[in-house]
This record gives sequence, C-alpha cells and structure tokens, in this order.
Amino acid sequence: MSAPCVIFDLDGTLIDSVPAIHAISNTVLREMGLAELSEPKVRSFVGKGVPNLVRQLLIASGKDPDGPLFAQAEAALLAHYETDLEGNTPYPFVIEALDQLSEMGCALAICTNKPLKPAEAVLDYLGLRERFTLVLGGDSLPSRKPDPEMLRACHVRLGGGPMVYVGDSEVDAQTAENANAPFVLYTEGYRHTPVQDLPHQVAFADYRMLPGIIGRFQKDTA
Repeated sequence: MSAPCVIFDLDGTLIDSVPAIHAISNTVLREMGLAELSEPKVRSFVGKGVPNLVRQLLIASGKDPDGPLFAQAEAALLAHYETDLEGNTPYPFVIEALDQLSEMGCALAICTNKPLKPAEAVLDYLGLRERFTLVLGGDSLPSRKPDPEMLRACHVRLGGGPMVYVGDSEVDAQTAENANAPFVLYTEGYRHTPVQDLPHQVAFADYRMLPGIIGRFQKDTA
C-alpha cells in the first residue's frame, strides 16, 4: 500500500499570508505615491499570481494596469516579497499534520502561483521548507494554475503514483479538475465561493483531520 503524494497550495492553504501581502502592497503603493488599500480589498486579489495582483492594485488605484506603472509596481512588489516576511503564519496544526504525513510515508510538495523565490523565502522564514521534497512557483513553468501543467509536473517530479492535491480556492479547485486529480479543500482560506459550490472530494477546517483524510485515500487506492 503506497502512500500518496500530497501536493499543497501555499497561500490560504498552509499559511495565512494576507497580512504580509497587504502590508507589502501598501508599501509599494506608498512608494508610488498612491493611496493605501484595505486588507479585505487586497485579500480579494490573492491567488492568481503576482501579475494579477499588480494589475488589480493598479486598477483599484485608478491607474492603467497595462501602462508604464505595471513594471515598476511588479519589480517593487517582488523585491519586498522576498524580504518583508513578517505577517506570514502557518494555519493551526499545519506543522503537526505535515510531520504526521511524512511519518506515513507521503512525499510532500508545494504547487503555488506565488513566485518561487518569495515562496521559498517564506517557507524558510517559517521553518517549513525542509518538510517538502519540491516547491514549484508561479514562475517555475511557462504557465500557472489553473493550467494543470504545474500540478502534473509536480506529480511527475515526485515520482508519480497516487496523488492528492490540497488547496483552498476556486483556482485550486479548477486546477485539480483540469488535472483530473483528487482535491481536498481547506475551508478556512481565501475562497469566495460556498464550499458546496466548489468541486472537491473532501473538505476540512482543521489540520488535525488531514492525516486521517489522506489515510482514507491511501486505503482507497490500495
């Protein structure tokens, strides 16, 4: 009975990063002479990668998202992303769940639309990086989620076999569906859609439940 590969989204799934992203976004806006935005507003922009975040910040500021400010804002955001790490926190019991999954023999990986260097920086900051065999970021391949290629590439690099994808959002649900992969939905992240309206195999709100959920997948694929 082989343990499944467990591939995770990052923001809104393993970590609550909105406080950090909100602070970084407002730092960039201030540097550009623009007004700050509220945390709920910035939260609504999270999940589709840095280019989308920058575009939404400019649109919300009344600026042309396709104009000359885009490159300036994107470069500033990426620079702060790698260094301004305060405000990122793991969700409760994430570390315990990851350690238990490793003890079960699961290979663990991250498939996130966050760029690779900022993703690895925050994982190092939180002491999580060593728990993952592989991290793929939004700039690791030519496409990003919900294109299924990221998830498929992650799965192949882990060696194939049974696989479960764990995420929190509409983008994650669509990615799993596009890749024809089992999807486990963490309900306490950044989704906007009611749980019942997102395609998923299992939903959970407490990371203490996850090892048991993965264990059931392991039995079903035996």
